[in-house]
Amino acid sequence: MPQFIVRACLILVALIAIPAAPCASAVIDMTIRGSDAIFLAGRTDVVIPPASSPWNTGTFLRRHSSPTPEEIQETLPPFVAVTGGDVIRVIDPAFGGVNFFLGYGPPFFGPSGNGSSGSSLTSLDGISGYLGPQGPLSGVFLDDSIPSSGPAPATIDFTPAGLGVNFLTLTPQLRQVFYIGDGITSTGVIQTFYAPVGATRLFLGIPDGFGFGGAPGAYDDNDGSYGIRLGINEVPTNVPEPASSISFLVSIVIIGTRRLRTPTVTSTE
Repeated sequence: MPQFIVRACLILVALIAIPAAPCASAVIDMTIRGSDAIFLAGRTDVVIPPASSPWNTGTFLRRHSSPTPEEIQETLPPFVAVTGGDVIRVIDPAFGGVNFFLGYGPPFFGPSGNGSSGSSLTSLDGISGYLGPQGPLSGVFLDDSIPSSGPAPATIDFTPAGLGVNFLTLTPQLRQVFYIGDGITSTGVIQTFYAPVGATRLFLGIPDGFGFGGAPGAYDDNDGSYGIRLGINEVPTNVPEPASSISFLVSIVIIGTRRLRTPTVTSTE
């Protein structure tokens, strides 16, 4: 037998004999507030001034020209640790509601946002823009660096003219904002998100701007929050159903009274 064939067989046997390293898995409960600006993901270099102070130098989000009834200060979005290749799905669909308008009370948008399109936001430094439904739960994968400079990656089109929101799988680039919504399609199929190579963190937040268009901002009147249970390398045992109108309203009350800020992680190695 030729020598190169023998070597190839030995390598193949060695590879088969090496057990594959199991992927770490976890279930994470997260609360995403209306003030959690997805465009500030990873921006530990940014000092956010009080809501009553001007913010118009350096990296900043646009604010209303006069005080809002809420005077909400923008916040850095929460994140969970990931590794490139991780598989992220919902264990329980996102729920809750955020009000994007001056003053308290309805209308609240659910995690899937308002309408099938209507929001077109530009990039901010190294974070891409956003194009799709208004005000949904969204995500962005980052590595360990601070995305303080561009160029930003291309904006994904989540409108009906583009990818839409009923995709089954998605592998965004690093720093590319992507739609999560409630984490399932309109027919109840769980959507799968893959962490790109180099990813170390997954941030969850809200895309917003004046009229849901142009430069990011207008977070200073965002009441409410979304909640979600994510599974990392977990296979959901039950196919989740979209929240009913009653459970949606109840979830708003529950989220409004919860003080959870740091994600709760349950490891299942």
